Amino acid sequence: MQFVQQAIFLIVVGAAAFILSKRISRIRQNILLGKDVDLSGNKSDRLNNMLLVAFGQKKMFKRPIPAILHLFIYVGFLVINLEVLEFVLDGALGTHRLFAPYLGGFYNVLMNIFEFLAVAVLLSCVVFLIRRNVLKVKRFHSPEMKKWPTLDANLILVIEIVLMIAILKMNAADQILQTRMPEKFHATGSLFFSSMLIPIFENFSTGFLVFVERAAWWFHIVGILGFAIYITYSKHLHIALAFPNTYYGDINPKGQMNNMDAVTNEVNMMLGIPTEASNELPAEVGRFGAKDVNDLTWKNILNAYSCTECGRCTSECPANQTGKLLSPRKVMMDVRDRAEEVGNSLTKGGKGLEDGKSLLGDYITKEEINACTSCNACVEACPVNINPLEIILEMRRYVAMEESGSPASWNSMFQNIETNFAPWKFPPTDRFNWANDLKSEKKEG
Repeated sequence: MQFVQQAIFLIVVGAAAFILSKRISRIRQNILLGKDVDLSGNKSDRLNNMLLVAFGQKKMFKRPIPAILHLFIYVGFLVINLEVLEFVLDGALGTHRLFAPYLGGFYNVLMNIFEFLAVAVLLSCVVFLIRRNVLKVKRFHSPEMKKWPTLDANLILVIEIVLMIAILKMNAADQILQTRMPEKFHATGSLFFSSMLIPIFENFSTGFLVFVERAAWWFHIVGILGFAIYITYSKHLHIALAFPNTYYGDINPKGQMNNMDAVTNEVNMMLGIPTEASNELPAEVGRFGAKDVNDLTWKNILNAYSCTECGRCTSECPANQTGKLLSPRKVMMDVRDRAEEVGNSLTKGGKGLEDGKSLLGDYITKEEINACTSCNACVEACPVNINPLEIILEMRRYVAMEESGSPASWNSMFQNIETNFAPWKFPPTDRFNWANDLKSEKKEG
């Protein structure tokens, strides 16, 4: 019987690993739909970014209450997974609490820490459910958060609650079985939180308690494997992608906008300014700005897959606050959805990018991108250093340079900058006249 359980366990783990690897490969290919960009330099700065922002949760604490609750879930996720290592080894080797005989009294300390974190995760998830569904925090109920995004957030919280309950039930049944079948169930010592559940189970038969303990064990390990697969379709993929996303995040000064290299080189050549590409044939520019996901960089698409849909960017956006259509969160969700659509089409041998759709127009409208003030508030607010502004700017560049579709007032400003080197319609020689007027007034006074 034990051999059968081991075989089933290995089959389940192998199947989950296969499905997960296929899904990871699909996401990687979707991200690589974007243009290549070299972000390999400044390794120490990038590592520091990752440690502070992703691992250290630095930007989360701008809002202390959700930050503390999220920290419980985050630490619980990291630490409780150490117990999962024992689950996996027990399943593969046919043992029960493999580490207990070797760790002695320290095993009891570890298990109590795991249980404390399990309860902290459970309570944090309950509070988050209340915030979303009872208190109805505004940023969780924007137009882009209907149907699947809302269901996804609630599902993940409920799944985490059920998994934590499974751990506590398993430990409660196990503690009773330790007194009834000590030869099979190793002593762990008293476990504070699961001990509270012992009165519920102590009057049941030994056979039923074995069933409860094994069912909870299987439920937890299968639940974790299913959870790992599920998050690759969910906003909770940020659990994994927050780390590479912050590592490859923008380390330039805040608010710095990237110039278009093709345009910069062209201007330098016109002005006779030597450039690195002076002796090379100019590369053909396929498209100015971005119309679809393949015009963005792979980092832009990685940003989209790393989005937590927390809405901090949208809640800080001045355009959104004044009733404009722009939502930086929606921009990131649209990029991810378009990358998924194109990737799925290519997998099935479909048209991919040639399906008659595009990111700009079918997902994101000109009205949305034109509402952006380029203030950088969304970038500053994001807990994992996502940059919606870079995507918005690329799409506005496409509209301006490829379609000549910018608003008339913008075109006037562009023309004034080109001819007068300022947004205003007067020559540079008159730019300092206001100061001369002040001097005249001062002399007369």
